Amino acid sequence: MSAQTAERPPATSAPHSLRRRRYGTLTHPHRTGLALVTPAVALVVVFVFVPLVVAVYISLTNFPLIGPYRFIGLDNYASVLTDPTFWSALGYTLLYTAIVTLPILLLGYGLAVLVRSNRRGATLLRTIFFVPFVIGLTTLSFLMLLEAQPNSGLVNVALKGLGITDGTTAWLVDGPLATGLLCVMVVWGVSGLTMVLLMSGMQGIPREVYESAEIDGASWWQRELQITVPMLRRTIAMTVILSVIGSFLAFTQFYILTQGGPGSETTTIVMAIYRRAFVQLQLGAATAMSLVLVVITGLVTAAQFWLLRERS
Repeated sequence: MSAQTAERPPATSAPHSLRRRRYGTLTHPHRTGLALVTPAVALVVVFVFVPLVVAVYISLTNFPLIGPYRFIGLDNYASVLTDPTFWSALGYTLLYTAIVTLPILLLGYGLAVLVRSNRRGATLLRTIFFVPFVIGLTTLSFLMLLEAQPNSGLVNVALKGLGITDGTTAWLVDGPLATGLLCVMVVWGVSGLTMVLLMSGMQGIPREVYESAEIDGASWWQRELQITVPMLRRTIAMTVILSVIGSFLAFTQFYILTQGGPGSETTTIVMAIYRRAFVQLQLGAATAMSLVLVVITGLVTAAQFWLLRERS
């Protein structure tokens, strides 16, 4: 009888268990978790959700930026989808994205291979290669605006010295030449970020894996293609997605160097939205274009996630 009484659990264990399930553990109560996430949720609501709702409403009106407006439903979206300027700008943006994405990845990968070791001078090279990204596209664009001038710019002086041109090329008033110059500048300015991301991934690969492959007789190219690239798949996918999104939203360099010209030959989709909103003062239509761009960017990003996913 006494043994059965000793083995009986304490009467207070059930209420304590019920209380823990109701209010969380002693070290992680539910109220603490809610208090910690509330600021982040509030920021998302205030700076993401509310502006998105306002943007959707504005896109359904003929908001003129200055003056009265009225509700017009889906007319702005119908206008955007039948606007040749929108499709021309979207086509140019896709072309620009296709041109710069692969060079940014390849140059960033090459620079990462060059500086991933801890040999002497690697830190200095990392700093030099990363400086253009730190400076930013705005500053680089203003510098390029000066250096691309005919007769006086460094670009023409250097090409004339190499015997490639006569030194009087007007780079920014010709659509293909301006596009080429912009692409070179962007690849140079953005590859530093890709280098840092890929280098971080490379340094996380165990050295023993390379040593085993080297003992098996694998060459440097074989080690890169069969070890480094597969183990960097997620990092490479992330850099490609960031590059594509950045190219879709390109505006600063085009506004400073060409302002979408000559004509509309270098007009990106964001430049077209800017003109519709602040030149033509059609903020409702511009907001509709922005939301269409958000949907297109989301679809492209989802397609990239699907194509770059890890296959078992």
